[in-house]
Amino acid sequence: MKNVIFVAGLMFCVPALSADSHSADVARAEAAKAQKQTKKVCVDIVKDGQPVKDAKGVTKQNCKEVKQHKKLEVEKK
Repeated sequence: MKNVIFVAGLMFCVPALSADSHSADVARAEAAKAQKQTKKVCVDIVKDGQPVKDAKGVTKQNCKEVKQHKKLEVEKK
């Protein structure tokens, strides 16, 4: 009797565990896809027509993450 209960418990637990790993894989794939759809854009900071530099002499930049949209291709007739 104990064996039957044990086997029945395994039948319900194994699919639940495999579903969790599948959802984690899907989440990782979506995160990677979202990361690829953005790119980092940096623009030099300019004050009074001159680039702003820090103490080391490196030009300061203003950087942002921007979504990258795909352009749809349209056939010309």
